[in-house]
Amino acid sequence: MTVDAEEMATAPLFAIAVAAELAGMHPQTLRQYDRIGLVCPSRTAGKSRRYSMRDVAQLREVARLGTEGISLEGIKRILELENEVASLRGRVRQLESALADELLRRPGRRVFAAAEDGGVTPLRSGTRTSRRTELVIWRPDGLE
Repeated sequence: MTVDAEEMATAPLFAIAVAAELAGMHPQTLRQYDRIGLVCPSRTAGKSRRYSMRDVAQLREVARLGTEGISLEGIKRILELENEVASLRGRVRQLESALADELLRRPGRRVFAAAEDGGVTPLRSGTRTSRRTELVIWRPDGLE
């Protein structure tokens, strides 16, 4: 079983005291941020908070933005937008991968041949154009 980077970043690993120390904050600050929906950690069956590496990174970002004078409401909106962008980027990667897989599964879907009138005749994958076999004789006028 392989664990990808996304799973590692979102795995709920740290209790509140450890997360607070990693973020350089007081545990009560983390509780307040959770109450207002700024950084919401996972919960165990016993309802205790468990923070992931991504949560710790967001807490550090909250601290950085706070030192720049941005209000908690502004920080919350910034984090929401950043999370939405990350989610959309992930979705784009999924769609690109699905498209690439589909193109690999269907080789030759864009096969065509030139028609006699100069147009384009689409062909199904694995088919060939029909060849004409009749003989055409050209005779200039007056000669037989």
